[in-house]
Amino acid sequence: MARIPRCGDSTRRTFLTASGGVGLAGLAGCLGGNGEGDDDDDAVRFILNPAEEQTDIIEEYTPMQEYLEDETGADIELIRAGSYVETLEALDANQAEMADTSPTAVPGGEGFADVLGMRTAFGGPLYFSTIVTTPDSDIESIEDLEGESVAAGALMSFSGTLAPAMMLSDAGLDIGTFPQGDAEDLEIQTAGDHDTAREQMVNDDTVAAATTGAFASAPQIPQEQFDEYEEFVEHSAEYDGAGSALEDGEEELQLLDVSDPLPRAPIMARSEWDDPVREDIEEALLAAEEEDLIPDDVGEDYELWFTGIEEADRDDYEPVNEVLDELGLEFEDFEDE
Repeated sequence: MARIPRCGDSTRRTFLTASGGVGLAGLAGCLGGNGEGDDDDDAVRFILNPAEEQTDIIEEYTPMQEYLEDETGADIELIRAGSYVETLEALDANQAEMADTSPTAVPGGEGFADVLGMRTAFGGPLYFSTIVTTPDSDIESIEDLEGESVAAGALMSFSGTLAPAMMLSDAGLDIGTFPQGDAEDLEIQTAGDHDTAREQMVNDDTVAAATTGAFASAPQIPQEQFDEYEEFVEHSAEYDGAGSALEDGEEELQLLDVSDPLPRAPIMARSEWDDPVREDIEEALLAAEEEDLIPDDVGEDYELWFTGIEEADRDDYEPVNEVLDELGLEFEDFEDE
């Protein structure tokens, strides 16, 4: 897990306001089903987190949907959220029963959202943040980012923005009041997702580096660049595929740093959802095998990016609390927004 010192003296600031999350009125328009005009009051509404811009998340989750329906007899309705914030708002507003969401949603959902399990990838519940640049840049270390512009993931993203912000701070850069305000020693621009942050850096010469989860960067980083990071080599599902996209002509990236291990994202449920099918779905989730989530007939472009779900609770997300404390952040009750 991440080993970031807890800052007990920090004054927490409200995070939801800083995130610019849409209000619930706007959210209601996003929860219209899977595009086919579904209006089934008996369906279990499962809202999905838009972590990557280029992915068809509905298509990727369809095997899980079919598996859960076969195992439990439930009707599962998949709904793509418009933002990280919406996944949690949907649970709070009784507009979804389940959500695939960010690790930051665990402390944010206290009192109205429960952890059903933690996603795993190829047997591991841990993942990593990266800070990357391009090989032709003059940036050789994080310290060189002073005075530069950095593209980050969504403001609420644990691996794309919040953990990397602590990496920048630990390297001696003054991040000011980011993510509620501006950093002092550099400019941090937040994007909607990991892919967009990476592409902004590649396509814009004024952006010196990007912060993303390793799943969005490692395929474009030569594998040997990770070899000095022992925990990444041991625990990351991305290590074996590092550099694989270079064979397809993708832009090569230069690794600047890797985070400590982070807990993977949770599957959460609305606390007040007390239908008997909830227990059946939870049991089926925890029993799911890789072939249930990624069947052999699924094309590579539509493969789910995790291979299982293991039992977890709020204690497993203490590293998230540590980062929020260090950054002085907290979530407000969404009903007040």
